[in-house]
Amino acid sequence: MIDVLVAGGGYVGLSLAVALKTAAPYLRVELVDGAPAEAWKRDERASALVAAARNLLDVLGVWDQIAPEAEPIRRMVITDSRTADPVRPVFLTFEGTGSEDDSSPFAHMVPNRAVTGSLLAAADRLALPVHWATSAVDFSTGPHATEVRLSNGETIETRLLVACDGVRSKLRDIAGIKTIRFDYGQSGIVTMVEHERPHEGTAEEHFLPSGPFATLPMTGNRSSLVWTERTEDANRLVAGDDLVFEEELERRFGHKLGALKIVGGRRAFPLGLTLARSFIAPRFALAGDAAHGIHPISGQGLNLGFKDVAALAETIVEADRLGLDIGSLAVLERYETWRRFDTFRMGVTTDVLTRLFSNDITPVRVVRDLGLGIVDRLPGLKSFFIRQAEGLSGSDQPRMLIGQPI
Repeated sequence: MIDVLVAGGGYVGLSLAVALKTAAPYLRVELVDGAPAEAWKRDERASALVAAARNLLDVLGVWDQIAPEAEPIRRMVITDSRTADPVRPVFLTFEGTGSEDDSSPFAHMVPNRAVTGSLLAAADRLALPVHWATSAVDFSTGPHATEVRLSNGETIETRLLVACDGVRSKLRDIAGIKTIRFDYGQSGIVTMVEHERPHEGTAEEHFLPSGPFATLPMTGNRSSLVWTERTEDANRLVAGDDLVFEEELERRFGHKLGALKIVGGRRAFPLGLTLARSFIAPRFALAGDAAHGIHPISGQGLNLGFKDVAALAETIVEADRLGLDIGSLAVLERYETWRRFDTFRMGVTTDVLTRLFSNDITPVRVVRDLGLGIVDRLPGLKSFFIRQAEGLSGSDQPRMLIGQPI
C-alpha cells in the first residue's frame, strides 16, 4: 500500500507529487496519467505564473531551470473598444513590479513545456514513480485504504487518492461530488506570434464585444495570445483559411509592434465555469481544474491550482508528522476550508467580469469604463489589485506560497 496516489500528470498533479516528496521523502507517492510519456513536449501553450506560484516552484527547486525561458510582465494595459474602432483608449494600467519588493515582477509568462519538464526532472531526482499511458478508471474506498483500478488492469491500494484529472474529471464523478457548471458559449483561441518590434514586457488585455483579446509577452519578439470569441466563430477561425485567420488576428492585434507572423499552432478551448460543491470525500481530494475551472479573463486558473497544491501538500505532510490519518475527513477538511472560499470568490469574480465585459451594451460600457478610469486614478486601490493578482493577499497563506518550505 502507498500513501498518496496522484491521478493526473499536468502542472498540478506533478507539482503536488514533487511537493510531497520534497517535504517528506519517506512518503510513498506515485503518479499516474493516461497520456503518452512524451505528450507534454507537444504543448505549445504558455501560462502566466504569479509571484505566489513562483515562490512555490522556487521551494520545489525548479524555478532556476524555468527562469531562462520566463518573461517578466513589466506592465499591464487594459483597453475597452470595438474591433473596428480606429483608436483604443487605455482605461487602466498596472506597472509590473509586485508588492514584495521594488524589482520583483508580479507575474512571468512561461512556456508550459518548461514548467512540465522541470517538474519531471525533479520527480526523477526524487525517485518519484510516474506511470504514463496509465489512468485511474475506478476506485472503491474502505475504512483504511482506497483501492484504485488502473487502465492497464492493475490495482493500487492507497491511503489517499488525489484527482488532478481536469475539469471533466471522471474520478470526481465516481466520488459522487456534484458541480456548479455554466457554459459561456465562448472559446479561447490560443496561438503564438512573432512581431518586428519588442513588446518591452507589456501585456495587454483588449475588452472586445465578443470577449477579451489578451497579448502576453514571451522571450524575444514573441507574444502568446488568448483570443476569446463566440464558440462557433472560434471553431470557424481555427479550422478555416490561414489568410482569413491572420487578417482577423491583425485587426485585433494592431500594427504597433510591426508585421506579425504566426509561429505556433492554433487551438480553441471551450470556456465555462465549473466549481465542485465539495473538494473532498473519504480518502479522496480534488485539486486543480478537477476542483475548479474558470474563465481566463483574470489569468488565474493555473495559479489557483498551485494554491491547491501548497494547501493540500501542507495539510498532508503536517498531518502525517503528527501521526494522523492523512485520508480521513477530519484531516482533509482543513484543506477544503483553506481553499474553498478563495476558489468560490475567484469563480464569482471571473463570472462577473466575463458578463460585464463580453457585451456591447452602451450603458454597460459607459459604467465599466468609468470604473476602470477610477481605479487607474487611485494608487492604493491599484496596489490592492496587484496584491490580489500576485496571490499573496490574506494572512493565512500556505508556507510554500510565501517561499517557505513545509
